[in-house]
Amino acid sequence: MTTPKIELRGVKKRFGPKVVLDGIDLVINPGESLVVIGGSGTGKSVTIKCVLGILRPDEGKIFVDGEEVTHINGRARDKVLRKFGMLFQGAALFDSLTVWENVAFGLIQGRGMGRRQARDIAVEKLAKVGLGSEVINLSPSELSGGMQKRVGLARAIAADPDIIFFDEPTTGLDPIMADIINDLIVDTVKDVGATTLSITHDMASARKIADRIAMLYKGKIIWHGPVSEIDNSGNPYVDQFIHGRAEGPIKMEVRG
Repeated sequence: MTTPKIELRGVKKRFGPKVVLDGIDLVINPGESLVVIGGSGTGKSVTIKCVLGILRPDEGKIFVDGEEVTHINGRARDKVLRKFGMLFQGAALFDSLTVWENVAFGLIQGRGMGRRQARDIAVEKLAKVGLGSEVINLSPSELSGGMQKRVGLARAIAADPDIIFFDEPTTGLDPIMADIINDLIVDTVKDVGATTLSITHDMASARKIADRIAMLYKGKIIWHGPVSEIDNSGNPYVDQFIHGRAEGPIKMEVRG
């Protein structure tokens, strides 16, 4: 039997009276791409932060490669974090560093690698996402939004991680650039053989990068299954969300 790469069992998280995660169960197997969809404020980012250990669940357990990581600290947590790469929403690059220094940041700061070796790896990873040597010494502010996302992707794969998290990878991009980034994500993930957990509300992105999709609504997983079954889920919440309809069981709060 395969040991899941990531597993969440009964994970609950609240902030004051607001229950954000209400007993989440998720299994992501090695090499699989799971995309969690849902509206804003449904707990997608909180799910990733709990796996990363940035937030601690109030209840439940989280496992990475079969090891429980819910409450680990110090070196044990650092060791687990080395398995992860992350593409943040908005790329989240450091303006004070050049492009190559951004890509190499985790190698130099996190792993103590020498600058020359780290730079060589950064150049190699940038080439994988279609960026040449002409950009390596630029600052992020000199790049377009799509190029910044590519740099963020290069940074996410710099250390050849086992697991990559994608947080709204196409936010702020036009549809064509979003599609290019989605293709890059698929190719890059295959190239490094990583397991991925992505969160998005962009259905075009979800359809392209997912093997399986799970929908989060009011702190619970209300549907999950292969991406091929998303259009025939039989779930009115899922149907409303994937087709972007105003009418349906999901009611948006509109404040005047």
